[in-house]
Formats: sequence, structure tokens, C-alpha cells
Amino acid sequence: MSTQIKDRIALPPKDAQKTNMTCHFCIVGCGYHVYKWDANREGGRAASQNALGVDFTRQVPPLQITMTKAMTNTVTDHSGKRWNIMIVPDKACVVNSGLSSTRGGKMASYMYAHDGIGRDRLKSPRINRGDQWLDTSWDNALAIYAGLTKKILDNDGPSGLLYDCFDHGGAGGGFENTWGTGKLMFSALQTSMVRIHNRPAYNSECHATREMGVGELNNSYEDAQLSDCIVAVGCNSYETQTNYFLNHWLPNLNGGTVDKKKARFAGETAAAAKIVIVDPRRSATVAICEQIAGKDNVLHLDIEPGSDTALFNTLLTYVVDQGWHDKAFIAKFTRGFDDAMKVNRMSLEDGSKATGIPAAKIRQAAEWAYKPKASGHRPRTFHAYEKGIIWGNDNYVIQSALVSLVLATQNVGRRGTGVCRMGGHQEGYTRPPYPGDKKIYIDQEVIQGRGLMYTIWGTNPFQTTLNAEEHRRVLGRRAQIVNEAMARAKGASVEQMVDIIYDACKNKGGMYVVGINLYPTTLAEEAHMLLPAAHPGEMNLTSMNGERRLRLSEKFMDPPGSAKPDCLIAADIANTLKAMYLKDGKADMATRFDGFDWKTEEDAFNDGFRRAGRPGAPPIDSQGGDTGHLATYALLRKAGNNGVQLPIQRVEGDKLIGTEIQYADGKFDTKDGKAEFKPAPWNGLPKIVADQKAKHRYWINNGRANEVWQTAYHDQYNSFVRDRYPMAYLEMNPEDARTLGVAAGDVVEVFNDFGSTYAMAYPMKAIKAGQTFMLFGYIKGVAGDVTSPWVDRNVVPYYKGTWGSIKRVGSVDDWKQSISYKERRFA
Repeated sequence: MSTQIKDRIALPPKDAQKTNMTCHFCIVGCGYHVYKWDANREGGRAASQNALGVDFTRQVPPLQITMTKAMTNTVTDHSGKRWNIMIVPDKACVVNSGLSSTRGGKMASYMYAHDGIGRDRLKSPRINRGDQWLDTSWDNALAIYAGLTKKILDNDGPSGLLYDCFDHGGAGGGFENTWGTGKLMFSALQTSMVRIHNRPAYNSECHATREMGVGELNNSYEDAQLSDCIVAVGCNSYETQTNYFLNHWLPNLNGGTVDKKKARFAGETAAAAKIVIVDPRRSATVAICEQIAGKDNVLHLDIEPGSDTALFNTLLTYVVDQGWHDKAFIAKFTRGFDDAMKVNRMSLEDGSKATGIPAAKIRQAAEWAYKPKASGHRPRTFHAYEKGIIWGNDNYVIQSALVSLVLATQNVGRRGTGVCRMGGHQEGYTRPPYPGDKKIYIDQEVIQGRGLMYTIWGTNPFQTTLNAEEHRRVLGRRAQIVNEAMARAKGASVEQMVDIIYDACKNKGGMYVVGINLYPTTLAEEAHMLLPAAHPGEMNLTSMNGERRLRLSEKFMDPPGSAKPDCLIAADIANTLKAMYLKDGKADMATRFDGFDWKTEEDAFNDGFRRAGRPGAPPIDSQGGDTGHLATYALLRKAGNNGVQLPIQRVEGDKLIGTEIQYADGKFDTKDGKAEFKPAPWNGLPKIVADQKAKHRYWINNGRANEVWQTAYHDQYNSFVRDRYPMAYLEMNPEDARTLGVAAGDVVEVFNDFGSTYAMAYPMKAIKAGQTFMLFGYIKGVAGDVTSPWVDRNVVPYYKGTWGSIKRVGSVDDWKQSISYKERRFA
């Protein structure tokens, strides 16, 4: 049947191809099945006539299947043949049990079709010739890219080559692509001038917890169903990890898992979990938890911005003073407790003053989470955290304080516990060791005029970095120097063009900018070359979710045009450079580019994950050469959407046996196996941030929303999302809005000493006076424009810590007619 039919969904016939797919958006990694069949056929309504095995001749029972028009599409392969596809959630996947988020439920619509949401995908390499983008061949693009790279290597060394590269899994990263890019950057080019994903240096967001011996993904999602108390810190889990929250948190909060799951703990009392939510903002998660669990079982600690360290230190002090800490565990399995307590000690009174939380509420949180139960057993408390503290006031110190509290109460290594980041993307990290001996603040290198060539690979600092306005302004000025030089080159050969570009960068302060991505993105405003990448479904890709669950998303369609997986782009670059050095008779340099003779992404997986493991990754995933080699594509296909939890222990028959929870044996990821407490002093706000708070009235918080994924890189082409939010919204208190003369839908300018940006006003009663919440990383209105350049000792930014002034710019009448400004909170 033709897919022009809009009022019904064509069913996959019985013989439709069926493959596995992990949702490639958030870290939860829900399992889906992909059905693919000839576009001129469809299955019948009887259960025996369609691949879903569902009887559509009668009313389908509630919740038997989730199927919407957004879960279907028609794609065309490279031969011109048209195929229908349907991507529906997998009920047998333990992650989501058939649930679909608004993100995963639209995956099929994001698969490339010439007239679909992805119609503006990059389909071939492009070069910018002054005033327009022109398509070109891979050979020509690689000749310029590798030619300039070689000239910089030969004359200036690897420090002239800057990279901004993804570090994640699902959305196009994966173990294949992180290995390919890492092997190119670190082993072949040997540059240390690299920043990663949303951070201005090549670093982790979890330095402290790893140094303490506790990897940041250390439990299973099931543990949220087994816990007595959940402490959720800086994570709006309903909106950002939807099905983890719905499938694993809520059943515990409403008592649904008490009998069948918690009964495994012999002798312990069991009841529906309580939840403590640490967040300055009353988020959708707070509202829904109150509806499900009842207000008596939800404690919202609406702390003053940036005071998390004070809260954790106060809780730790109170717990120790009450004797609720696990003395035997501390003595046997940890070190540094006494030294940490000398620094971390903070009274209830001082903690209350620093956080703005009444002492009684802090005491109540401690009792819920750490006071021994009536049965005498310690409560099983799961600590979930994310950007609220990862991007908070001194990342290193916050995590030191939180993990010290967790270790003191032995809430890691036991079922029903854990101290885990909730995550953004899935993980898929495997790279050779970073070649530098220090973390380099790459944004400042660009701003200060250093570096000659900048490759921005699967990232977009224009929308997601700190001090973003200054970064864009300087990079744009440097890129324009190169544009002007290229515009004057008439009829130049590739070699001549490389010389012209090099001279503009080396002698005139320019910078040559290359973007490698699915779409042009806002980066294309200043780039000189764009290379087209592929994403899951168009390639085989492995990644792991927030419980270290490794899965294979199988290829089922061709990428658009000549787009290809990032790992094979990296191989093409390396092989082009190798040929150039061999032609020059420089065999020693050519050998640096050996080992990229990959024909498929599976070759990159075998070369990286299976052979090299995960160098530089947290020790919890150091299966590497010991057991990582066990994870073949063939075994992962058999494992389906449930995959295997890393690290892999062994293979039994054709089944991979993994690890459900880390540190159950009391051995942590330190040299002596003992977890390490860390001193975590409460120092208040950094001066540069405090100075802004003193000058400007409003706290400009920022973060994600359920309806928009990350930088809207697909969603910007989807009218369902773009029409809902034509500009980043700014939630603000209604009284503050009235004081400023601002109405819903007005455009406001947000500004401070670091920059200014625009946003769409969205008054909401749930927002405190003097506070706001702005959609992060959006295509129109960049929250990072007003974020300070402050970073901690590991160059991790304080994205959440900025204050600004707000003024009304004007009104867009059309928005007030077409956009709803109702409360976004469940009530």
C-alpha cells in the first residue's frame, strides 16, 4: 500500500524483516523492534497475517501494543527500492517493558526520507566557497582535509589540530565510532588539543567519584524497584529518563513491587519507597511523585542554587552524630573517613543557613534515607544524580561530598542501593589513552587565537558550550579570515588551496573549521567543510545504557547519499594521510596511520572494544582484553534488546553472562581495592559567579525538557516540536513577569557581563520568585551565552551557575495565537 494513506497504518506482513534496535536518544536505552517490508505490500488484520501477531479484526485490548503513525515511515535504499518501516517498543525488553517515550516513539519518523523530517540531512561532503555551500566528492574533500592536516602536522605539530568530539553512545557515537575517532586523534595524529561533547576540555564529568573507587554506573535499573528510599539530586527524571522513571521508580513508589521483589531480602521490613528530591525547582518529577506516592512520601528539598555540597555534608554529619553510619563497612572496605570528617563536618544549623532548607526537613531526609529500619536492617537507599550537580557548583567537590555520604551508609554494592548518574546519552566509550598530561581548556585556546584547524565532530559548541557568545564571536571572526582568502583563489588546485588556507590560518590568525555530523547545524554558519555521517539503523552500532547494558542496534537501511559511519570517516582520513606520507617517502610517519583497514563498522568494533577494551574509561568497564573479546556481533544479536550488563563475566553456550551490580564483593576501583573518602569543603559560590549574583536579580537555571531532545538536531525539522517551541522558553515566576511587564509569549532579553540571549517568556506558578528555568542548548536562544567561563580544577563547567537581568523586547502575536502557555507541571 502507498504510504500516502494518512488515516491508517499499514501492517507489516508475516515475512517482514525484523531487527533489534535500542532507542538512540536518552541513556535509558529502551528496546524496540524494527519491521521492514516492500512498500507495495502490507499484512492482514488477522493475527496470523501480520508480523506483530496481533488480531486487528476486533478491538485490541488496552496496552497490548503501542503503535502510532510516528512509528512508521517509507525509506528508499541506494538502488531506488522503497520500503515501509515500523519501529515499535519491545515488551520483552526489561528496560522499558513495552513502554515508549515521546523521543523513542518518533524514531521511525527521524529515519531519512527525501520528504521527511530528515530531508535536510547532509548527503554528500560540502565545501564553502565564500558565499555558498557546494556539494563535492569524498575524494576531493579528503584531499583538502588530509592535505591541510598533513601540512599542519609537518610544520607545527599536532598542537595545531583542534577537535571537539562526541563521547557518547546511542545517538551516533557507540563503541565503533568512539574508537575510530579516538584512534585517529590520539594514536595517529597524537593531538591533545581535544574537547569532548559538552565540555571545554577532554575530561570526565565524574572525576571525584572515579578517584574514590566508585564508577558512576554501578547498579541495575531493578535496584530502583528494590530501594526503601530514593534520593534524587539535580535530576528531573520523568522528563529526561522517562521510562526508567515510569517502569522502575513508580512501581516502587506506589508499592507495586513490594511483595514480589523486595521479598528476596529475608527478615527485612518492606514498604513502598519514599523519595527525597533535591532540586531548587518544583519539577514535573516532583509533581508526579506526589500524585503517585502521596505528598507524605515525597520530600522536596528546594535548596538555594549551588549549595548541594553543604547539604551532603550536613546529612553526613547528622548521620554520624546519630551513629547511623556503617562502622564495620568503613573499617574494612574504605579509607580516609576520619580525614574527610574533619573537613566535611557541618551542623544542622549551618547547613540550613547555607541551603535555605529548614533543619527539620534536613533531619527528616536523613531519617528516611539512613535511619535503621524497625527490623534492625539498614535502609536500602538509591542515590540518583545528574546535571544539577554534574554541571553544578564545583563538580569535583560536590561529588566528593555525595559519595562520601553514600560510603558512610554503605549504599553502594548492595541490591536496592547505588550512587549513579542518571545520564544524558547512552555510553559507548572506547578510545586509546588521551596523549596529554593536563586538561586543556580548548574554548580558551580558540578565543586566544591558538590552533589552526578545528574539526567539530558530532557536537555543536555554538549551542552547548559555556561563555558561548564569546566563543562564537571569535571563531566566526577567525573563520572569516579563511573565507576571504579562499574567495580570492580562482581555479586553484587542491594543493594550492591547501597552501592558501594554511597561510590564512598560520600568518593571518584564521582557523579552518570542519563539521562532521548528520545535519549542517548552526555550526555551518562558520564552517568551511561539512562531512555527512550515519546514525543507528543506517549502521550497526553498539552502546550501553545507564545500567551498563550492552546492545547491538542492527542496520536495516541505507544512509542518505554517500553518508557513512564516523568510524569509517576516521579510517578514510587516516588512510588518505598514510598514502600521502608514503608518497613523500616518510615511512615512519605513515606507520602512525596503520590499522585503519576497516571495511565495516564491525571491523572497528573488533579492533576497539573487543581487542583494546576501554582504555581511559572508568574501571567498572575494564573488561577489555579479559572479557570484552567475548562480545561478538553474533552473540549480541542473539542477546536481543536485553543484551548483557558490563563487565561480561563469561559465555554459557551462546549466552553472554554479565554483572548486575558493582562492588558486591566490597572491592572498589582503587589500587588497594578500598573506597576512598574525600574531603569536600563548602566554599560558597565561585567569586566570578557570586559577583554576577550581586549585580543581577534573576538566577538563570537551564536544562532539558521532555518534548525536545538535546540540541533539537532532529526536532528542529519536526513541526510537532518546532511549532511548540519556536524559541527557547524561559519559565519565570508570574509576579516577576508582571513586575517586568512581561506576558506569556513575549520575547525577553536575558543578559549579564558575559553575553545576552533571547527567550520566550513562559510564566509558571511553580517557579520561585527571583528564579527562572531556560531550555538548554536550543536552536534559537542559547542559554550558554550568559554562562560564565568558570570551570573547576578538572575544567568541568558550572553551566547551572549564572545570574542575569531580564527585559521585555516585544511580542510575537502569532505565538500567542498558536502556542499554549498552560502549566507544564502535572497537577
